[in-house]
Amino acid sequence: MAETVIKCENVYKIFGSNAKKMLQESNGNVDAKTFQKNGCIVGVNNASFEVSKGEMLVVMGLSGSGKSTLLRCISRLTDATGGKIFIEGQDLLQLNNKELIELRRNKMGMVFQSFALLPHKTVVENIAFPLQIKGVKTEDSISKAMDMVKLVGLDGRENYFPRELSGGQQQRVGIARSLAVEPDIWFLDEPFSALDPLIRKEMQDEFLRLQEKLQKTIMFITHDFDEALKLADRIAIMKDGIIEQLDTPANIVLNPATEYVRKFTEEVPREKVLLIEDVMDASKNDLGDLKVFKDEIIENVAEKILTQEKAVAVIDSKNEIVGSINPTKIINTVFGGRKNNN
Repeated sequence: MAETVIKCENVYKIFGSNAKKMLQESNGNVDAKTFQKNGCIVGVNNASFEVSKGEMLVVMGLSGSGKSTLLRCISRLTDATGGKIFIEGQDLLQLNNKELIELRRNKMGMVFQSFALLPHKTVVENIAFPLQIKGVKTEDSISKAMDMVKLVGLDGRENYFPRELSGGQQQRVGIARSLAVEPDIWFLDEPFSALDPLIRKEMQDEFLRLQEKLQKTIMFITHDFDEALKLADRIAIMKDGIIEQLDTPANIVLNPATEYVRKFTEEVPREKVLLIEDVMDASKNDLGDLKVFKDEIIENVAEKILTQEKAVAVIDSKNEIVGSINPTKIINTVFGGRKNNN
């Protein structure tokens, strides 16, 4: 079983002068409207979950849902009002300032929507900067920064200043800078939302490539459902500070836990999200000649399956048959989950 890196137990973040007192009196049953009447705003309401080593958990929700506040609590940029947060077994809320700075410098990387690059420093100097703060020798920090330049595909631009770069290139510098300190845990808060759609897609592809190579433990915040589906191992959907559902992208689309999640997902093109194994049958009888891999996205093989008269064999990585899929199942999956507009 994968090692737990981040663990939250009943985490609350409530803004307001009497927040702690009200939370104690509520016995954990926090009603946002009641708190609001008493001058408190509920940012995070009873969040409990774990993130495993190498997992990418995408937290999403509309503006004001509490997703950024949750991330700020876990990185302790803001202090939680109640609950417990553990990073690799360490109780985050019990750390003193010195221990917290040490943890952030050595374990955590952060990337935010604003790139926050130093305008008077070049690309390579911006990337080397956090290493120099840690006390790494200038020569070593520049060498490491050059490795990062190559990793994010900015070769040839290492001596440019931020003003000479496009938005997408600036974001790459921000990502390279946070990776330079080799964090085990990576927090990203809407890092691509300021970019135009084409660059955004390129950055998502680049990000997936990096993650495949580096296997970081990641919490990624977005309000874009397509982005979440593309990147996530699991997705947490938040509303009014509450995690409505935390599950795999396929389960969230196929089995929404609440009416809010159902509305959130009803327009999602299922064929872009679901894998063959999510909808295959256990039967292995009366199969045609075509075979498809169980981890194929439906969209990529739907056309081939729809040309078959018989059920199609579903195989695993060892080419062993693990089930079957019928052309009618593809039709029902693609069109059956859509909102009926009649």
